[in-house]
Amino acid sequence: MGSPRSSILALSAIVLVLALFVAAATAQSKLSNDFYKNSCPNVESLVRSAVNNKFRQTFVTAPATLRLFFHDCFVRGCDASVMLSSPNGNAEKDHPDNLSLAGDGFDTVIKAKAAVDRDSRCRNKVSCADILALATRDVVVLTGGQSYKVELGRRDGRISSKSSVQNQLPHPNFNLNQLNSMFASHGLTQKDMIALSGAHSIGFSHCSKMSNRIYNFSPKTGRTIDPTLNRNYALQLRQMCPRNVDPRIAINMDPTTPRTFDNAYYKNLQQGKGLFTSDQILFTDNRSKSVVNSFASSPAAFNKAFAEAMTKLGRVGVLTGKQGEIRKDCTRPN
Repeated sequence: MGSPRSSILALSAIVLVLALFVAAATAQSKLSNDFYKNSCPNVESLVRSAVNNKFRQTFVTAPATLRLFFHDCFVRGCDASVMLSSPNGNAEKDHPDNLSLAGDGFDTVIKAKAAVDRDSRCRNKVSCADILALATRDVVVLTGGQSYKVELGRRDGRISSKSSVQNQLPHPNFNLNQLNSMFASHGLTQKDMIALSGAHSIGFSHCSKMSNRIYNFSPKTGRTIDPTLNRNYALQLRQMCPRNVDPRIAINMDPTTPRTFDNAYYKNLQQGKGLFTSDQILFTDNRSKSVVNSFASSPAAFNKAFAEAMTKLGRVGVLTGKQGEIRKDCTRPN
C-alpha cells in the first residue's frame, strides 16, 4: 500500500479533475434557450423586429450578418469581439481577412441592440454576442431558411486584436484536409463544416478571391481554367470579373438562387459551379462527396444539419457567468 501522503495527493488530483469537469459542464449549462425569460422575456421579438426593418432596407443585411457571426466565433469565440473598434486600427475588424465584412452586418447588430435597450426591462441586460446570434438566425429565416432555437447566455469579450485573426479563418483555396483541421479545432465535424458552407447560398464575394480559377490557373501546363470548374460557368465569371476589374465588384456565391437560403449551393457543386476552390473540393473529394449529394437531394437533411452545426458553432469559446461583460455599446468595452 502507498503512504497516506501519496493517497491524499492522488485523491486531491481526482477531486481537481472532477472539479474541472463540473466547471466545464456548468459553463456549458449557462447557455440556454430561455436564458432571458425573466430579465428580458421579449428579447427574440425585439431583435427580430429590428432585423426585419434592416432587411427591408437592404438584402445585404442577410449575408453580412451571417458572415459576421462566423468570423466572430472562429477568432476569439462567440463574444462579439469582432464588433469592437480600435482608434489605431488594431481590432479584429481591421485585419485584411475581415475588411470585406459588409457594414450592414455590424449595423444590424447595433440597431437590434438599440431596440432591445429601449425596453426598460431589457436595458443593458442582453449581450451583443447574443444579439448577433439571434440576428443570424433571423436573417436565415428571412431568406427562406428554416428556423432553429438559439442558445443564449453569452457575455461580451473586452479584447479585440488584429493579430488574433491570423490563420483563424478558412481561405478560398483551402483543400479538404485544411478545412477539416480548422473546423475540428473548434469542435466541428466534417459534416458540420459542409453544412455551414451552405451559408454561401446567400453570400457574395469579390472577384479577387477566385480569379486564379479562371485566369492562368496552371502556368506549367498552360491551363487557364480550373478543370473542376464548369467551363460555361467559368466563361460567365470571366464576363463578370475581367482582368484588373474594380476590386469593389462583388458576385453571387450561388448563381442560381442568390437571394434564397436553400440547398441549391450543393446542387451547384454537383455541376461544377462552386465559386471557391474550398467550395468545389467538397464535391470533388470523395470523402465529402456523399454528404454534398445528401444535402443536394434533401432540403430537410440540409436544414437539420445546418441548425445542429450553428448550435455547435454558437458554443465556441463563449464567455458566461462572471466572464466578460454586457456591453452598453457593441463597438467598445464598458
